[in-house]
Amino acid sequence: MRHAHSVQAVRAAESELMARLPEGALMQRAAAGLAAACAALLAGRGPVPAVRPGRGPGVYGARVVLLVGAGGNGGDALYAGARLARRGAGVAALLLAPGKAHRGGLTALAAAGGEIIETAEETATDPAYAAHWHHVERMLTRADLVVDGITGLGGRGGLRTGAARLAHAAEADKVPVVAVDLPSGIDADTGEVHGPAVTADLTVTFGTHKPGLLVDPAREHAGTVRLIDIGLDLPGPAAAEALQHADVAALLPRPAPESDKYRRGVVGICAGSARYPGAAVLCVHGALRTGAGAVRYAGPGDQAVVARFPETLVSSGLPSEAGRVQAWVVGPGLGEDEEAGRRVADVLAQDVPVLVDADGLRFLDRDRLRARTAPTLLTPHAGEAARLLGVEREHVEAARLTSVRRLASEYGATVLLKGSTTLVAAPDESMPVRVNATGTPWLATAGSGDVLSGVAGSLLAAGLSARDAASAGAYLHGLAARHAADGAPVDAQDVAGALPAAWRDVKRG
Repeated sequence: MRHAHSVQAVRAAESELMARLPEGALMQRAAAGLAAACAALLAGRGPVPAVRPGRGPGVYGARVVLLVGAGGNGGDALYAGARLARRGAGVAALLLAPGKAHRGGLTALAAAGGEIIETAEETATDPAYAAHWHHVERMLTRADLVVDGITGLGGRGGLRTGAARLAHAAEADKVPVVAVDLPSGIDADTGEVHGPAVTADLTVTFGTHKPGLLVDPAREHAGTVRLIDIGLDLPGPAAAEALQHADVAALLPRPAPESDKYRRGVVGICAGSARYPGAAVLCVHGALRTGAGAVRYAGPGDQAVVARFPETLVSSGLPSEAGRVQAWVVGPGLGEDEEAGRRVADVLAQDVPVLVDADGLRFLDRDRLRARTAPTLLTPHAGEAARLLGVEREHVEAARLTSVRRLASEYGATVLLKGSTTLVAAPDESMPVRVNATGTPWLATAGSGDVLSGVAGSLLAAGLSARDAASAGAYLHGLAARHAADGAPVDAQDVAGALPAAWRDVKRG
């Protein structure tokens, strides 16, 4: 499992470790890891080709430009630059805050033969310095590698004008960029991006992941993330975490020799309508492909469901009349009329875990939801989350981590917020938010959310907690989409059909 810790936790751990180490030792550890990652990229072992035409692979002869700000990240960049310079690279440091740049790092780079150029931020819009800025921008476009050490963990807001110009120059010419700890301009704790920010090809982060490296929109700026162990001790819960194959494999149910269909879990599905019968079919498909012992379907899509999946136990009456289940899924394709609202209320009145998705989210009563004693799982996309919170969709998309935590807290439910990275938050605010990025852009297709509801509902019926069912369900769903797509478009039925392959993939590790 990958853990991501808050800025406060990281700083406390760094302070505790620095008190036990010789002065400067922690920065040297970070710089050594950063330099090794840069050298690997220059040798062609990185996330992007870093060898310019006419130059052989490796550090010797490479042109490296450091973007250096006032913080510790600038010091890391300078010391790493010194290591690269001693291996034969031509290294130049552009100082955006000359009076505040790390003194020891500057001395080390100068001693190694590196070039130091004062490029003060406040001169970026001064016509008298136009030629100088043109010169340093040209240096960036001719570089083999750019190292972003502009801001650190405490950075807030977007890049200032000068820093943004330099970042844009590197990006425009597709020069490989390595970010120190995190791309400058993103918020480390929230993953929010308020203005211009560096877009890195590789982020070398130290000690632990930061939430902003896992959560969109900031994650899109991080590129490939490489974690360097510098010896930090980070006790207590993380701010966020990301499951991996082994974690999901440990959660997935496995039938015992004495298992029957009822012991494996019976999931109830209340989905679909005369207008959207396909939602019922897809939801049932997802549940059956995720190991449900049996599926009970209650709704107007009963004929469509039994025609596609004759093993389903169907009825057209109220969900409470369908028979005993271990969990319910309600909402996909249900419609917005009075009958839909009656079905949602009927499901939520039952004392079993309930997943509410899509149209079902329209009928939620916050106080009644908080009064439920059985677990509730809500699975909105950004637009639905915005409606539940009473904000604009753009607010949710810009502040996904804050939004999912707020939803879980206000509704007293576990919340799975869909998106390019899926977030899962429990109502207990002390528990880390789980982040899932196993999906593919091809997953943005009609009906894929209905399949996900069936997947997570099946896991709820098998006895997983709402948090675990949501996390493992999102992981399997995204992985199935990758298996199904393999670089080509897919539809929701393809995703459901690939769930067994995703399950086997996870179990194999």
